[in-house]
Amino acid sequence: MANKKEETASFVLRLSQKIFEKEDGDHQVEWRGNIRHVQSGEEARFTNFEDAKSFVQNIITSMTIKAVEDKPDDTQKGILAKSFEFWKKVASSTPKLVMDSIKDPKKQAENIQDQIQEQIHNISDAIGQKIEHTIGTKIEFDNILPASKAEIVQKLDLLTQRLETIEKKIDKLQTGKKNQS
Repeated sequence: MANKKEETASFVLRLSQKIFEKEDGDHQVEWRGNIRHVQSGEEARFTNFEDAKSFVQNIITSMTIKAVEDKPDDTQKGILAKSFEFWKKVASSTPKLVMDSIKDPKKQAENIQDQIQEQIHNISDAIGQKIEHTIGTKIEFDNILPASKAEIVQKLDLLTQRLETIEKKIDKLQTGKKNQS
């Protein structure tokens, strides 16, 4: 089995927006940010997203170089090329993700929740297939998986209806006791 070395790079990105009116009456918007590499505590402030991107790229580049420094040159070049190919994909999609989140944060959060839900179902299907293959019996995971947003809303509506029915019955009982007195 090949020796694997795993490193983590986590970043905290904070953005603040300043809207102001220039002397000529033109409205302007300015975004300022702060990005911090969680593991090292190193951070940078920026007003240009390219600066944040460069900060992340420098951290990741340093991590990758450090991880391969004991490898032969050909291996280093191959690993670095694969790492930078990944970084190109991240760098090209991140600005769109940030802009989409700024435009409609609720929709973006729902998209992320849907993606997580889909991954949970995919994983449970794969586990179910593996168990079925191993022991010959299929196990349904639907009962132990988290419910979808629609399922939760449906169950809350049903619960609300049942509570309203109970409240009406209690009111009738209380009214009946008052009338008997």
